Amino acid sequence: MPILDQNYLGELEEYLKSGNFKEDFFYSPEERRIEMLTFLESLMDLGELADDVATKIIFRKKEEE
Repeated sequence: MPILDQNYLGELEEYLKSGNFKEDFFYSPEERRIEMLTFLESLMDLGELADDVATKIIFRKKEEE
């Protein structure tokens, strides 16, 4: 079973909110920028997947009631 690491998510949220990700992006070489953008794209895809799974879980519970 995968580890659900809430602390890592909090650190990632802070990194994005603080502007440090943006600053790191602008001071990074092109290869690293591509890597960072790919990471954000994967994160957005994961967010969509999490939303889909949560929706299915919630509606399944409502159907069972």
